[in-house]
Amino acid sequence: MKGIPGIITEEGKYIENQVIPCYMTDSTTSLRPVSFMDIAQEMGFRAANVMHFGFDDLIKENKAWVLSRLHFSFDRTPHWRDEVEVATWNRGQIGLFYVRDFTLKGENALVRATSSWLVLDVQGRFACRHADCLDDIPEKYRCDEAAMESLADKVRLPKDKEPVLAGTRTVGYADVDFLGHTNNARYMMWIEELVPFETSKTVRFKDLTINFNHETKPGDMVEIYRIIDGDTLYVEGRVEGNVTFTVKLNYEKI
Repeated sequence: MKGIPGIITEEGKYIENQVIPCYMTDSTTSLRPVSFMDIAQEMGFRAANVMHFGFDDLIKENKAWVLSRLHFSFDRTPHWRDEVEVATWNRGQIGLFYVRDFTLKGENALVRATSSWLVLDVQGRFACRHADCLDDIPEKYRCDEAAMESLADKVRLPKDKEPVLAGTRTVGYADVDFLGHTNNARYMMWIEELVPFETSKTVRFKDLTINFNHETKPGDMVEIYRIIDGDTLYVEGRVEGNVTFTVKLNYEKI
């Protein structure tokens, strides 16, 4: 496809070489979790479009991909100016979900991820189990390799701890994508903004699982609750009492 900078390998992976820019990193020059989510979703869109089951193909049926679950791990944290190879591949349908995995590799960097997707009926705003264009995906565009040991799990908050209201966020212009709802990476941005600056310099992000339960739209006020359990942070977003997203984030002290 014209203008796409990547290549498709014999294994069915879509690969690009990238350099980590300064605006994707924090005060320690480490890649931020939200920035990896930005990279991953754009890589996923590009790969699916090149292979003819992406946004341009689904929208002809008034359908689109929506992310349901994501799990990723910073095995070795990428930094500003790192030259990295970013790869993504389609693992096909597993149960209810269409699964896409990712790796980001550099000389001193390694990030692994698995994501679970659903097909959204854009007009009806409900998940559907099929799109016609998905019937015609060539076998060469499927790769069974797993980046993670298991698929992204359902996040459950600890039952023995009470969530604490950490803040609120009203969905606005900068949060909303072309589907008219909050972009998946913006939820991670909201979580990052809850971290005190001094704390951000003393811990290292390890891994995260996020579930997207219900979409949020412009004007929605999201209440953000958290639980700190040792070196694990749980976060839950609610709109009028309904859970919209849940997160389990593990970190370690530097």
